[in-house]
Amino acid sequence: MEDTSVKGTGDKRFQVLVNIILIILSLLALIPFILLLSSSLTDDTTLMKFGYNFFPRKFSGYAYEYLFSTNGENVFRSYGITILITVVGTVISLLVAPMLAFPLSRRDYKRARLFTFLIFFTMLFNGGIVPAYMMWTTTFHIKNTIWALIFPNLLMNGFFVILYKNNFATNIHPALIEAAKIDGASEWTIYFKIVLPLSLPILATVGLMVALGYWNDWTNGLYYITDQKLYSLQLLLKSIIDNIRNLASMSVNTGTAAAQMPSNSIRMAMAVVGVIPIMILYPFFQKAFIAGISLGGVKE
Repeated sequence: MEDTSVKGTGDKRFQVLVNIILIILSLLALIPFILLLSSSLTDDTTLMKFGYNFFPRKFSGYAYEYLFSTNGENVFRSYGITILITVVGTVISLLVAPMLAFPLSRRDYKRARLFTFLIFFTMLFNGGIVPAYMMWTTTFHIKNTIWALIFPNLLMNGFFVILYKNNFATNIHPALIEAAKIDGASEWTIYFKIVLPLSLPILATVGLMVALGYWNDWTNGLYYITDQKLYSLQLLLKSIIDNIRNLASMSVNTGTAAAQMPSNSIRMAMAVVGVIPIMILYPFFQKAFIAGISLGGVKE
């Protein structure tokens, strides 16, 4: 007869070990952010002299004061633009990409392999930046519009389409679709009433990755935006960093105040400003990963 007490003790020890490992890994994940936050609140001269520390040797909030006093209006406007393109881009992506992937996952669609190959081909090869720039600016005329921050590169990603396709093929049984057709359901009804509700985990996972991509993107703005009123947060932060670097390089030989500008701590403060909203919202969106559990619709 098996000794359940020994088995229970072994399970408890294993759980304790797992918890310790997870705590250590969590701390390792937090250490870079703690170092970043501490550096942004440290006097720049002290930072250059003693390096980066987990606690400020000499506290200073000048980096944040400079960031919001000099560029406060631009920062808040860029926040609004970044939130807008993140929400709109993610919603459109979650509507379009799964809609393309669903037919490719169907065994009764004859051209599924052809279109899957074409999508996979775009993951391996592309025309380059210059042809893409010419296409978006001369054909679609999105330069200096909000759509320039939404459409290129991020809205339709071949990797996500393949991810959706594989998930649909694995989790949506053909017999379930056939049963819906027998009951008189149209393709639209099958897609919106059956496929999407059973695919909430993959939608939440990909949606979070797409949202992070939009939030952290600055290349689209660099290529297609010259109007500073349309700068996203990341592009604005890059612009401020470039301006500080140029001012410091021009003033280093003259001894002016710009040469003493706390460029290192300002860089850290900008990184904190860019990452804090994501850190605040992530725990709420994390629930979406476990909210949509696929219930077995077919028994075999």
